[in-house]
Amino acid sequence: MSEHPHFALRSQRVIVGDEMIPACVEIKNQLIHAIHPYDVDFNAREDDGSLIEGSLIEDCLIEDLGDKVLMAGLVDSHVHINEPGRTEWEGFNTATQAAAAGGITTLVDMPLNCIPVTITKTAFAEKLAAVNDKLWVDCGFWGGVVPHNIDDLDELLTAGVLGVKSFLIDSGIAEFPPVAEQDIAQALPILAKHNVPYLIHAELDCQHGAAANKSTVANITDKYQSFLNSRPKQWENDAVALMVKVAKEAKIKGHDAKVHIVHLSSAQALASIKQAKAQGLQFTAETCPHYLTLASENIPDGKTLFKCCPPIREQENQDKLWQALNDEIISFIVSDHSPCTPQLKHIDSGDLEKAWGGISALQFGLPLIWTAAKKRGFSLVDISRLMSFETSEFAGLSKIKGQIVPGRHADLCVFDDECEYQISTEMIKHKHKITPYVGKTVCGKILQTYLRGKLIYCDDEFIDLPQGQPLLKGQF
Repeated sequence: MSEHPHFALRSQRVIVGDEMIPACVEIKNQLIHAIHPYDVDFNAREDDGSLIEGSLIEDCLIEDLGDKVLMAGLVDSHVHINEPGRTEWEGFNTATQAAAAGGITTLVDMPLNCIPVTITKTAFAEKLAAVNDKLWVDCGFWGGVVPHNIDDLDELLTAGVLGVKSFLIDSGIAEFPPVAEQDIAQALPILAKHNVPYLIHAELDCQHGAAANKSTVANITDKYQSFLNSRPKQWENDAVALMVKVAKEAKIKGHDAKVHIVHLSSAQALASIKQAKAQGLQFTAETCPHYLTLASENIPDGKTLFKCCPPIREQENQDKLWQALNDEIISFIVSDHSPCTPQLKHIDSGDLEKAWGGISALQFGLPLIWTAAKKRGFSLVDISRLMSFETSEFAGLSKIKGQIVPGRHADLCVFDDECEYQISTEMIKHKHKITPYVGKTVCGKILQTYLRGKLIYCDDEFIDLPQGQPLLKGQF
C-alpha cells in the first residue's frame, strides 16, 4: 500500500495534537494531506457511479489498523553513530535500521566518536559523504565546539549542522577536548546569532581526574557502587550552575543563546534548571531511558553494559527525574545511543574502570519508556510529546517532523501498546548485539514504521532499500 502515492491509515486511536482520537490520516506525495473522521468515505458515489460532490480523490487506498495506536514517528536528537572512522563501533546502516525498528523516523547524529570529529566544514562534508545510501531514516547532524575551532563556527553552522555540542570534561576522545568558561563565552554570541542550541555534556571534574569514560577512583575493578561514587552528583550540579551563569552573562550582553543540558542524570541539578527558566533564559535539558528505567541499587557488580557517563543513579533520584518530566523542567527523552565494540566494553573481565561508557538501546526506547511511564500516570499522548514533538522542536525540525499535522512529513509509527515480551539478543538491530536490557520484560511493540509515506519497517522486516535523507539546516 505504501507504494501508492495516495493512501490512508485509520485507527480508533490516533495521536493528534494533545489527544488520542479515532481518525483517518490521508497521505499524499509523502506528506500528511489531511486528517478525517475515522469513518470517512473516500469514494462516496451517486447512484450513477459519479463521485459525490465534495468527496475526496478517487482510488485512495485505506488500511484499517483497528485499535492499534497510530502516532508520529519518534525524533531522537541524541545518537552516536561513529561513522566515518569508527564504523566498527556502529555505522549509519545499522543505527538507522535499529531506529526504524524502534519507531524512530528521524535521528540527529552527534559530532563524536567518528573520525574526523565534526568540528569543521571539511569534516562535516566527510560525514555527509559517508551517509550515502545508508540511511533508513532521516538524519540531521550536530557539530562540535572545542577550544581551537571557535573561529570556524560560523562556517560550520552555515554548512548545515543543526547546532553544536561541547564537553565540560574529558570526552575520552583526544580529538574532542573539553571547553572552559572562556571558550563558552566566546561561542555563545555566535550560536545566538545562528539561533541554534548549544548542547553541553555537563560534568565538571573538580578533582581533575581522568577521562570521562574512566574513573577518578583507582582500582574500581568491578564494583558498580565504587564507579557511582567516583562520579558524584556534584559534578553535574556544578556544571549546570556554570552554564546558567555564562548564559545569564551572555544575555545581559545581548546574546540570548539556547543552552541545553544533555543526558541529565542528577536530580539535584533540577533546581538550577528551573531557576534558569524562571529567569527567562532559553535553557533546556533532556534525560534518557537508562536514567528513567534503571536504578543503581539493582545493577550487579561487573556488568559493564550498564556503565555510562554520567552514571545511572539511585531509585530516589530516578523518581525525581520522572517528576521533572511531569513538571516540564526536563523537556524531553532521547536515547543517547552510545555503542562500541564488545571488546571495549570489557564484558568478560567486568572491569568498570577500563570499560567504555555508553548504553546501547536505540530501538527499545519507546517500549522501555512506555512500560515505566504508564505505571506513573503518563499517557501515550504524553510520551509522543516527549519523544516526537519536543525533540523535533528542539532540533529545529518541527515544521516537517514530530506531529500528525497536515503538511508535515508522513512519518508514522504503528504501535501495539499492550503487547508484552522479553527483550532478547536476537531482536537487536544495532551493530553489536549487546544491551543491558536483554531479559527485561517490556510492554509495547512497534508493528510498522513509515518514513515520508513509505513503509520502511513491518513485522520485523525492513522494506526495500534505504529511503532516508540528510536534514541540513536551511534546506527544509
